[in-house]
Amino acid sequence: MAGHSQFKNIMHKKGKQDALRSKLFSKLAREITVAAKMGMPDPAMNPRLRLAVLAARAENMPKDNIERAIKKASGGDSENYDEVRYEGYAPGGVAVIIEALTDNRNRTAGEVRSYFTKAGGALAETGAVSFMFDHVGSIEYPISTGSEDAVMEAAIEAGADDVVTGADTYEIFTSIEAFAEAAKTLEAKFGEPRKSKLVWKPQNTIVVDDEAGEKILKLIGNLEDNDDVQNVYANFEISDALMAKMGG
Repeated sequence: MAGHSQFKNIMHKKGKQDALRSKLFSKLAREITVAAKMGMPDPAMNPRLRLAVLAARAENMPKDNIERAIKKASGGDSENYDEVRYEGYAPGGVAVIIEALTDNRNRTAGEVRSYFTKAGGALAETGAVSFMFDHVGSIEYPISTGSEDAVMEAAIEAGADDVVTGADTYEIFTSIEAFAEAAKTLEAKFGEPRKSKLVWKPQNTIVVDDEAGEKILKLIGNLEDNDDVQNVYANFEISDALMAKMGG
């Protein structure tokens, strides 16, 4: 299982659900506002905004919250956020990519650096680890969508490169160039996806021991708790025993 999917499953089962949900909605709203500000406020005319709205719907974000986030983009008092990517090494030589939307680059960089330092890792220059990942489109559908053969056939016809079958989802991967058209084609056939976004997919994963695994999971938990951090990706796998211990 890819690291980014594995640790998200664990993190979502830890902590107070209401607090986690509130933080998630805040991050989704920030992405919606940024997307609306960068283009048209109409999801049908703005591909990035459409993806942001789909992501919010997939997490059951209230419609009023979505509309409020879009309207905020046209207000003169809305914050200006910079898109920043951080890269670093976690314990065990695991590569980590962090995507953030921040109104204060110095603050966010300092906080991200401190998380790595405390975990025994190190923040690196942009480009230091991203070559170990593929930047691709990811479209997720529930396993109830259809048989593996049917989903695979539809994905290939839509221009996808790969389909990974999980316990309860199909994750369809595309090139960035084919992403928008593939998502549109699959939506016409299967309806709205559970998730649809650009991700950093590890080319290979590293199996780490339990000691390093605990440190990495704590690092990722701290990163995901940060208000400015939108997404975290890592190229690692942990043992079934540690996954069970951490609540996975």
